[in-house]
Amino acid sequence: MDSASAVNTSAAISLLGFGAIIFLLLFLIARWRWHVFFALLIPILLFGILPGIQQNNFIDAFESGFGNTLGSIGVVIVLGSIIAEALKHTGAIQVITRSMVNLVGTQRMPLALTLTGFVIGIAIFSDVAYVILNPLVHSAAKTMGVSIALMSTGLVGALQLTHAIVPPTPGPLAAAALVGADIGKTIIFGSIACLLGSLACWAWGTLFAGPRVSTPPSDEFEGITVNDLDQNGPQELPSTLSSYLPIAVPILLIGAQSVVTLTLAEGHILRVVFLYLGWPVMALSLGAWLAFRNIKNPKDRENAKDAWVEAALKTSAMILVVTGLGGSLSAILRGTPAVDFIAAFFSDSALPAILLPFVIGIIGNMITGSTTVGVITAASLVSPMLCNLALSPEAAMLAGASGSVIIKYMNSSYFWVCTSLSKLSVTDAVFSYGGATFVGGIVSFITVCSMWRLGLI
Repeated sequence: MDSASAVNTSAAISLLGFGAIIFLLLFLIARWRWHVFFALLIPILLFGILPGIQQNNFIDAFESGFGNTLGSIGVVIVLGSIIAEALKHTGAIQVITRSMVNLVGTQRMPLALTLTGFVIGIAIFSDVAYVILNPLVHSAAKTMGVSIALMSTGLVGALQLTHAIVPPTPGPLAAAALVGADIGKTIIFGSIACLLGSLACWAWGTLFAGPRVSTPPSDEFEGITVNDLDQNGPQELPSTLSSYLPIAVPILLIGAQSVVTLTLAEGHILRVVFLYLGWPVMALSLGAWLAFRNIKNPKDRENAKDAWVEAALKTSAMILVVTGLGGSLSAILRGTPAVDFIAAFFSDSALPAILLPFVIGIIGNMITGSTTVGVITAASLVSPMLCNLALSPEAAMLAGASGSVIIKYMNSSYFWVCTSLSKLSVTDAVFSYGGATFVGGIVSFITVCSMWRLGLI
């Protein structure tokens, strides 16, 4: 740490401030229900008036951390939100769901819905996706004569996992930027962890929640099919290929950039091409264009341009400012001895370094109820320590994200959306949905640990 640019040189004051920031952040959200923007900003500002803090360096770290973080990821977060709006309004969710049902068969609807959640959770906010799919969940449970818990649990868990772990969902994108993770690697290895975690959620619903929770499906949605979802949506649905392309193309381009960078020599033509095409801004711009093309009616296409962008900006505004403040917090902590002290503690105790982001992600989610806050908090706090922890940015980000989905209960808005729509009691929902996210998060984390130990991330 350079003493000329250090925010503080006292280990005791730095550690006290570090602990106070975490406590106050979580207290303001959980106890006083402050918006996460102020709940994060106020502790940072209070840190700046602690004894021994160099205010000039503190201000420089705050501003550079905020600007550098948003400069690398701000446009990408907005583009990801635009794609999510497009998938919601063009009927792509119905088409993707239908393709999964065709893939595994109508007799395996819980698995089909789980796989649907795994795919669309990458782009769509989990609560929005569940609202759209809820009628089909009830109808399928009624047709098969099974409980609503058996039909919905895998879907609830899978939606939450990919929403928290796999870019280009805004939360994981923000976390990847905060720790400096390669987005392509994060997508590839995060998808592997999520797929196994999603299957674990399905197994929990099939083997444990379904047989023990007997709540029947609602008669209100009897006879609903995939084609009946979102009656206010477009009359002409896109093709299966067109529905997947806005998600698949950005992921493939970003992933390809990472692969060719690792395997091809500097100056190779494919490396040059994919350096640009796999740039997240370019890849997600192509995804947004492909999504826009799925509107068949010219009048609807014209009306959608402004509406999609405005809705996406509203959705991404909170994530943008919280991500920027997370970058400020990382830059400030990087200028204090607290980083070296915590890293040394993990080294001396022989605890696996990967546990640190995982535990922070769990705490952030459990207390605030927000997966996005959990994953961004974990990334913000761990980012300054990565050099000393011998932990790759990708491993740190994926571990924190895995922790941020564990234990969804009454302080989570997603929990209440799923519970109210499925008509489960709170106790049954905690067992079914809380159990699914717990099991899915643990399996995802074990997968991340395995890939880290093997040197893949």
